[in-house]
Amino acid sequence: MPRQPKIALLTALLTLLVGLACTVQDQAGARQPQPPSQPAAAAGARAAQGKLPAVKAAGTFRNPLNTGADPFMTYANGAYHLTTTQNDSIKMWSSPSLGTLLDADPVTVWRDTDPTRNQHIWAAEFYRFGDHWYMYYTADDGVDEHHRLYVLESDAKDPAGPYHFKAKLTPPNHANDFAIDPSVFQHNGKLYLAYSGLNPYQHNGLNIAPMSNPYTVSADAVALKGDGGCPEVREAPEFLHRNGRTWLTYSTCDTGKPDYQLWMLSLPDNADPMTPGNWQQHPGPVFGRNDAKGVYGPGHHAFFRSPDGTQDWIAYHAKTTADYTYGNRTTRAQPIGWHADGSPDLGRPAAQGATQDLPAGDPGNGNYWINDNGRSSGPGQVSYQGAWNSGTGCATQCFWGDDHWSDQAGNTATFTFTGTRIALLSVQDTGNGIAAISVDGRPEQRVDFYGAPRTGETLQYLSPRLPSGKHTLRVRVTGEHRAPSTASFVSVDRAEVYTD
Repeated sequence: MPRQPKIALLTALLTLLVGLACTVQDQAGARQPQPPSQPAAAAGARAAQGKLPAVKAAGTFRNPLNTGADPFMTYANGAYHLTTTQNDSIKMWSSPSLGTLLDADPVTVWRDTDPTRNQHIWAAEFYRFGDHWYMYYTADDGVDEHHRLYVLESDAKDPAGPYHFKAKLTPPNHANDFAIDPSVFQHNGKLYLAYSGLNPYQHNGLNIAPMSNPYTVSADAVALKGDGGCPEVREAPEFLHRNGRTWLTYSTCDTGKPDYQLWMLSLPDNADPMTPGNWQQHPGPVFGRNDAKGVYGPGHHAFFRSPDGTQDWIAYHAKTTADYTYGNRTTRAQPIGWHADGSPDLGRPAAQGATQDLPAGDPGNGNYWINDNGRSSGPGQVSYQGAWNSGTGCATQCFWGDDHWSDQAGNTATFTFTGTRIALLSVQDTGNGIAAISVDGRPEQRVDFYGAPRTGETLQYLSPRLPSGKHTLRVRVTGEHRAPSTASFVSVDRAEVYTD
């Protein structure tokens, strides 16, 4: 949103002060917030009181983008479009800015009534060929081994559909075999299907088959042998074409493990992808866990371009716990680069919550954060009633490494913010209980903060959409907990405020 011209100079100065005070470069290329200087903090407080204009961090965002796993994303028709695994349907989130995807309302683009393929709907990907979008996915009848590949066709030029069922994708030599994670790529003007399924190397191994059009497999699949640092799986193939080669990146190890990671094969432009020996193995993983930043199991990814087409980005899921779990997989994004030899440089996964620059050409947003200790990058603050514990013991599992927590019934934390919506992210733990949350004095909603295993920066609550303006959100400790929990603690960490 444009700033008022009469205060442009003052706003620019405030933006510079807060930006310099609140961010430093972290090891993964994202900027980590730091405590603001006293002048900047004072200016933020005055802005919150309506005496100065709000500072809009229009050029930044923070992960997560979505609470789902297995992301696929592209930018088209003036917006980012994202799908994640929902199991019973295919949902799409669309937003003009990367920073407001978590705030976007999903559209259900497909729900099937055929009982042979209406369960365990995973890993949807969508591509435009000609005048239609094609949605590729895997589904079964409730039995995992019955997973097969399917494709939908759009009725118009909108990636959000509507769609109709088009075909089952069946390589003749694997017509009745387990298959998941479909992806499509073009090579030398021809179309190919890549997926994970039965092959001589893994139950979930890499396979490629030729296609005569976007919805027809035209010949047998061939198996690719990919290294991976573990024996279990080679899944979720994705493709980049650049510098005379096609780069095939894929996920390895069990996705429940913290060592889920990406490895890579490549193919020269003039080589036949159906000849397995033409694929060259890249040594070692190209993207993996980053313990120092609290990132575990990064994988099942997709690549997308910035709105202006100048940058390459990766979307992927990862966890904030090193425990074995299929839960807590959230969608994140960050930019990638290119090595001197022409291969993609995926870097290292940034900490969830790290402030990053938006993709080039992104129109920006008015998002800002409020930390549990009261610091904020915009017109927001938090105050506490009662005795709350606070400290830095949660380390990488918390925003800025600190949080507040209490199990005393009646204690409250009240966020004051200016915007249209607020999200609360904090620790879920085996000793957490139930909070009662209310917005602007409306009836309370009970929210359970329990989680096992313990995870950090977990989305606990997303408020309803509100009229643009000043609001309050109160978190009240009830002192209650469900049977699985050992105590009734409620954790306060980061609030993300949306203003558009």
